[in-house]
Amino acid sequence: MNHKIGIISLVVFVLLVLLSGCVSSPDSGKGTLILSSSPTGSEVYLDNQYRGTTPVTIPEIVAGPHTLEYRHAGYQSWSTAITVTKGSSNYYAALTPQATAQLPGEITRTSTPIPTPAPTEVTIQVGKKMMIIGDSNLFSGRAVGTDQVLLTLYGPGKYAGGVSLVQQNVDGLGTWSYTWNPGSSVDSGSYTMIVSDPWKTTSERIEFTVIGGGLVSISPSSYSAGTGDVVTFSGQCTTGAPNVILVLYGPGQYAGGIELGTFSVLADKTWIFKYTLDSTMPTGVYTMYVYDVPKTSSGNVQFTVGYAS
Repeated sequence: MNHKIGIISLVVFVLLVLLSGCVSSPDSGKGTLILSSSPTGSEVYLDNQYRGTTPVTIPEIVAGPHTLEYRHAGYQSWSTAITVTKGSSNYYAALTPQATAQLPGEITRTSTPIPTPAPTEVTIQVGKKMMIIGDSNLFSGRAVGTDQVLLTLYGPGKYAGGVSLVQQNVDGLGTWSYTWNPGSSVDSGSYTMIVSDPWKTTSERIEFTVIGGGLVSISPSSYSAGTGDVVTFSGQCTTGAPNVILVLYGPGQYAGGIELGTFSVLADKTWIFKYTLDSTMPTGVYTMYVYDVPKTSSGNVQFTVGYAS
């Protein structure tokens, strides 16, 4: 008797396992529809069920085929077959006005155009046109007709071919912002940040400079000179800065340092400055300092004025 009960229990267990396998199915996922139209206020029907008026966002839609329809008084209905996937999908429809008169027996035909993305407009601005390696930089702007923007960065090193940084959300006021914080793993040089809508139908760019991670050097044409002489100072600047500043320290009025000017860094990363020694300069030892702009690195050299050579 116990043996028969055991067999019956086993059969029941197997049937339950088979039944559970038949009724279960993997989750096909859900998506979100972001719908807009011209004119706005059009009624939206998904699978013949009313879901609100445009602009409208419909979340938690089972992935797969569906029927989408727009209706608006005085306009021809707009309908099409769509396939919902995981994530967000944007659909925009421009409804066609109906004819002013319709004779008895005439049939109003509805068009089924292919859904197209809503028209978009994006802008971008940068917080720091010149940032130092180790700093962060804030990018912001506005976006119309889209709830997300794409940011792509071009520049030296790993950014030479362009790197997609983020797909950033647009807030309810139509603005977006993103803080780029590369740390120290970035090369100095010129960069371009491009913002676009998700379909890349429109874009805008802005340029900025990253400075740092290099050296500034200086050397004189003579280490000993007299008043009235011309001494040429030159060197290199590999920090990516476009300019260097020279400051002279020495005896007398030069004790607190006198800034001699700002000078351009050439394409080969060198700079040069010819300095005529003033006849009123006291005899003594002087130190010429060179800084890149905005002072991420510096160099200096000493020379004498007024001593017999």
